[in-house]
Amino acid sequence: MSESFESLPGAVGSPPQHYGNPFGEQQRLAAGDAVVDLSDRAVLTLTGEDRLTWLDSLTSQSIAHLTPGQSAETLLLDPTGRLEYDIRLVDDGVATWLLLEAAEADGLAAWLRRMVFMLRVEITDRTADFATIGTLGQPQVVAAAPNGVALVWDDPWSAVQSGGHQYSLSVDHPSASWSYREILIERAGLASVSTLPVAGTLALEALRIAAWRPRLATEVDDRTIPHELDWLRSAVHLTKGCYRGQETVAKVHNLGHPPRRLVLLHLDGSEGVLPTHDDAVLAGETEVGHITSAALHYELGPIALAVIKRSTDPEADLIVRAEGVDIAAAQEVIVPPSAGAEADIPRLPRLRSSQ
Repeated sequence: MSESFESLPGAVGSPPQHYGNPFGEQQRLAAGDAVVDLSDRAVLTLTGEDRLTWLDSLTSQSIAHLTPGQSAETLLLDPTGRLEYDIRLVDDGVATWLLLEAAEADGLAAWLRRMVFMLRVEITDRTADFATIGTLGQPQVVAAAPNGVALVWDDPWSAVQSGGHQYSLSVDHPSASWSYREILIERAGLASVSTLPVAGTLALEALRIAAWRPRLATEVDDRTIPHELDWLRSAVHLTKGCYRGQETVAKVHNLGHPPRRLVLLHLDGSEGVLPTHDDAVLAGETEVGHITSAALHYELGPIALAVIKRSTDPEADLIVRAEGVDIAAAQEVIVPPSAGAEADIPRLPRLRSSQ
């Protein structure tokens, strides 16, 4: 992690959650004028002639023919289709760079090494050499390019990818303004990047939640399948062929419905309490789900992502129980109860916050 960012005035946390002005930092980040220190994230590389076809055969996205500089996102599922790893990747023609949550790297690297067999693939941990910077703009950051191609990952969440599918029925999906990217730089250059306008990780979380963008570290538990989080839109190719967990992906999409669904909750802020991960979501006195992540948004006020039972009435007013306080919550449907075996349902306008 970067002492340069942590030594900036007002910095709280490692990496900094904020620098003393969370709402102002959100506005700067949303406008594309700030960078976020994500130097605690991990970086792996795959090298060798078989790297792309091999990773394609194991994971959910069609990546066998990535061109140098092209970004993608793919999921590693278990044999029953449950989500184990989210892999953000960019290829530079020589190596495929995997951008990961810190907690993912060791487990994923060990599993991948067991799957290489006789193929021409080598896996290397490059976390000590390269750091990740997040932004929603194009700041003056010089991306690392050890093989002549800038290592910039553009988040594919901003549009439904080829071969993917969107379950959300919204006519104005908030991902349209989600211009998020991650830039790899050499760790020796972090000090120079910290001189740019900065935002903390809390600012990034608030904007991510508002964009309905799932994250492995928060939205995923040991039962999660991609359909529940609308993750087929960016990280799953429905016709690419076999990979681990593919049978479940196909069955749920074509014949069934995911058992749970992701919602955005607009929270009553009058109690001054913000929920935390795993706080209960109730319909009346019945627990129907749990909070996965929550934030104070500079425009929307207190908001949260939650995973709830598919059968929960989309019109129901919900309650979030946090710190012994019941917080009223209005649903904004992301994944509808109809998700899966598709019906011809018209697209719906988004719920607007009353704040």
